[in-house]
Amino acid sequence: MKTSHILAAAAIAVLAATGAQAESYEGVNTAVSSKSRDEVNAEAVRTAAAPNQNVTRGSRGPETVAVSKDRALVEAEAIRTAYTPDQNVTGGSRVNSKVISTMPHPMDARVQAQQGSGAVAK
Repeated sequence: MKTSHILAAAAIAVLAATGAQAESYEGVNTAVSSKSRDEVNAEAVRTAAAPNQNVTRGSRGPETVAVSKDRALVEAEAIRTAYTPDQNVTGGSRVNSKVISTMPHPMDARVQAQQGSGAVAK
């Protein structure tokens, strides 16, 4: 029993010796600045008085956009793309595969029907 007490005391002494190491206190860090206190204060006052400083983007109405195409042309392209029969099919779903459209585009079929040269069924 006496040996276990000695070993326990030695273990506690070793733990106390290693655990008692703490960092030394260096004090408060000093501020490093190239501006004087008055310059910083004047900048803060200017920033606080700036107009629309807390307004989120887009809250002042729609933003202007540079227009590069006619609206009717963009709308026609969007409608044609939306009605493409193979728009959700990709060639990368299988190795060495190719997507070959076998379905006519609905807009092309409508144009052919309007022109009177509709496709003849065989």
